[in-house]
Parts: sequence; structure tokens; C-alpha cells
Amino acid sequence: IGVVKRLAPFMAGHPVVKTGGEKAMGPVAAAPWGSASILPISWMYIQMMGTRGLERATELAILNANYMKKRLEGEFEVLFTGTNGTVAHEFIIDLRPFKDAVGIDAVDIAKRLIDYSLHAPTMSWPVAGTLMCEPTESESKAELDRFCDAMLKIREEIREVEQGKVPKDNNVLKNAPHTMEEIMGDKWDHPYPREQAAYPLPNLRAKKFWPTIKRIDDVYGDKNLVITLSQAASKQAQSQ
Repeated sequence: IGVVKRLAPFMAGHPVVKTGGEKAMGPVAAAPWGSASILPISWMYIQMMGTRGLERATELAILNANYMKKRLEGEFEVLFTGTNGTVAHEFIIDLRPFKDAVGIDAVDIAKRLIDYSLHAPTMSWPVAGTLMCEPTESESKAELDRFCDAMLKIREEIREVEQGKVPKDNNVLKNAPHTMEEIMGDKWDHPYPREQAAYPLPNLRAKKFWPTIKRIDDVYGDKNLVITLSQAASKQAQSQ
């Protein structure tokens, strides 16, 4: 890791091996110089794939990314395309126009993807307010289509906000994700049906991941450490 001169005194230290600067706050990993397994893992992957295997993996990764980009074309803007409108092994969906127009941002879409039983792609990197999709060579066409179907349906949900059919501050995106407890509870004060919240696509009725908690304040959580102990653990700590 390279840093500017003024940060050198704060480089991470280690309790066993002397490393870092004189003002080091302690280690950031168990090993003083990083993980020794990184290079062997890469070497084994290359050895097992072979020349043709690596070529084929590259071809499929690029093909998968461009297939998804083509499916989402017209509904989402994709940044940094080539002269022919193609991308490499990944592509970046620009979500900033939705925030500017109706207040729907990347976090809202990432949380809504949970309702579709999907984990959001890389968010706000390398460009803030975007999603970076990198399908790699390992995903099947069915899985690529599952993500694209979800994103296209989410675009329809954003359009409902744009058209004023639902409030900007009370819609399936702003309230996502929806837990089973919320869907089955007596109280429901949203202007959209429970079915739309829980089953936006038909295939989710057969196979769905249910989130156990609602949305949390990610930024607050990153800046404020909160330790919650169970009742049993709390009593044990007090007895000690």
C-alpha cells in the first residue's frame, strides 16, 4: 500500500511483527502484510482453466455483460460505452436522473432488489449514484434474465412515481424492502397493495427470499458503532 508522506506515520501496525508508522493505530488484518492465499488462489485458477479456458471465460463474461446491457437499453442509461455502443465485462447503470426527477436514488433501487430476491450489484462505485453490473462468465442466461426482469419491473415502478400515480415519499421503492412481518401485519398504510410489495413478479411466488429487517440508515451505521447484546449475554457480562 502506498500513501503520501504525511500519512506514512499512520500506516497500520502489528502486535507481533514490527510494521507501520510510529503513530499506527493497530492492525487492520490478522496477517501483517495481507493474505498469503491471494497468489496461490489466482495461480490455481489459471492452471485449472488453461489457455482456452481463460479465453472462453473472457468471451462469456463480455457476452453476458453486453446481453444485459442490451436488454436494459432504452430504460436505463449506461455510462462509458465503446464506439459501437458495447461494453467490456461490466457496465455501469446511471441512476442519478431518477434522483433528480423524483427523488428515487441508488439506495432505493438496491433495497427494492431485495424484494425481488436479488442482492444489489456494486453501488456508487466508481461513480456515485450508479450500479455497476458484472455478471462474469459463471451466471446462466436464466439468472441474467432474472436480474434484467427485476430491473425492468423496477423501472415501471419508478415510472409510476414520475407520473404521479404514487407519492414520492410513500412507494414500493422508498419503503423497500418489505418483510414478511410487515406484509402479514394488520397495519398497512401504503398506497399500493401488499401483493405488489411482496410479489412484483410471478416467479417470486414459487421461490422468494424474505428479508428479516427493514431498511437501516447505512451512513449512520458506518459512523456510529452500536453493540447490542442479547438478554442472556447481558446477564452473563454483568455477573462477571
